[in-house]
Amino acid sequence: MSADRPSIDPDTYAEARVAIRSRLQASVTEIDAHEMVCEELYQRFEHYSWVGIYVVEGDELVLSAWAGEQETEHTTIKVGEGICGLAAATGRTELVPDVSEREEFIACFPTTRSEIVVPILGAGGVVGEIDIDSDWLDAFDDQDRDLLEDVAGRLSRVMRGA
Repeated sequence: MSADRPSIDPDTYAEARVAIRSRLQASVTEIDAHEMVCEELYQRFEHYSWVGIYVVEGDELVLSAWAGEQETEHTTIKVGEGICGLAAATGRTELVPDVSEREEFIACFPTTRSEIVVPILGAGGVVGEIDIDSDWLDAFDDQDRDLLEDVAGRLSRVMRGA
């Protein structure tokens, strides 16, 4: 494991955007869409150590789909708790370069060093979110944010309650 973010060809982001857009159009169900997005992102980006999608159910985030080496024990998170809960409460993307500097961080894996959480917005507010952990410090940049916010916007069109 390297402490430095890997170099990523900018074309990888464009290719991911096109592939996800195309595959979302063919998704039959919400869960199919969630699973496809998680797998697509996890497979394309080596700095994405774990990718999950949570949906809002009442005052909780419930894990809908994930891709990575193992499932997190945090399959439900209260809205407002941790980085995921904060993004759900505010409706804003949370980009955390170093999780050790955020006391509200809830560790899913001991190897996680940075995280990005992007809310999925619907008509009534946040309906879900994309949560990505990385084993690299400062792993996420504006390219990641732009891609993930685009994907979240596309997911909002296939999610119930959106």
